[in-house]
Amino acid sequence: MDLHAPLGQERKDKNRRGGRLRLSTVSSVIAVLALTGLSAWTALSPVALRTEPPIGLTPTPPDAKNVAEAETAVDPTERPTGLATSGPNDGAVIRRTTTADGNTVTTFSPNARQGPVVIGASSTQDPRLAGQPNEDLIELTDAGELPTVSASGLRPVDFYARRWSGARGTRIAIVIGGIGLSQTGSQKAVTDLPEDITLAFAATGNSLQRWMQEARRKGHEIVLQVPMEPFDYPAMDPGRGTLLTEKAAASNLANLHQAMAQITNYTGIMNYMGARFMADDKAMDPVMRDIGKRGLMFLDDGSTARSLSGDFAKAIGIPHAYADVMIDAQVDRQAILAKLDELERIARRNGQAIGVGAAFDETIAAVAEWRNEAVARGIEFVGVSALANENRP
Repeated sequence: MDLHAPLGQERKDKNRRGGRLRLSTVSSVIAVLALTGLSAWTALSPVALRTEPPIGLTPTPPDAKNVAEAETAVDPTERPTGLATSGPNDGAVIRRTTTADGNTVTTFSPNARQGPVVIGASSTQDPRLAGQPNEDLIELTDAGELPTVSASGLRPVDFYARRWSGARGTRIAIVIGGIGLSQTGSQKAVTDLPEDITLAFAATGNSLQRWMQEARRKGHEIVLQVPMEPFDYPAMDPGRGTLLTEKAAASNLANLHQAMAQITNYTGIMNYMGARFMADDKAMDPVMRDIGKRGLMFLDDGSTARSLSGDFAKAIGIPHAYADVMIDAQVDRQAILAKLDELERIARRNGQAIGVGAAFDETIAAVAEWRNEAVARGIEFVGVSALANENRP
């Protein structure tokens, strides 16, 4: 009790202090209840409290861990629109990924090339299996195994073709025929000729399966020579099963199929003689249609200017090639080398050329020697199917 305070002043001070005390207490209680409620709401709420990130003009680059996680999470089947892709021979792999914070990261990494572009690499035969036929390209008939187009549309002319670089430089195909007619000649051709020389197997020859497998394993493209009627037949007889102008279509097709069944793994049919037969439109029509239907090319040896093979091939729409030079009409080394030089001149003028010859010792030796020199001069030697009309630039 303040004895010096005026009368009644003491009660007034007590009321003021008491009021302040009650207000402080109420405020404290409210604050405690608010904090308790906020804590409970935060703990029980299904959505966590979020704070918006500060606005920045330059996005912070994500760290390597975020990029790796984002790339791992991308479904390769659901690529965003505009994503760049690369093939096996492209120079770089381009990958765009979106990180967790919404940034897009573009990365460039080198892509190891698989060597030079090889034409037909995805559809031609594996060299390790070159001596074996593709079962999808075989039709079983009474005549034997005949070439056919597969259910997927793959043709023998494509599958059995020799691979080449695809470069549009000067290209030459040389075809050496008569394989199977002479055992020594066949052996020398398969053994001594470089693998980029095409070999033509005579349907009337012997041991054709053995020679075919050996030639294919070495890397040669092969074609099949079918005997056809020459103008001086029968004085000049190509052999058994010759296709004749006087025979009905069914008979000629039977002989054609008998010849086709001798071997497998060839890209096309080449005439053996046949000047009269190839000049007869009625005789040629069913034969050329059958060759085209079976996914083969036709190689004309160029021995007669009256041949209709090119006209039929164009009308039917089948691969066709025409020989430019018969390199061994005169079986003499110097004469053959002169013809090969002529072949090179044609190739440099036209971009490509085809030469044909037979498996004579002189021809084989001259071709093997000249081919190596021509390669050094920048010539590319290719399988003959690479120079068919549909493969020309």
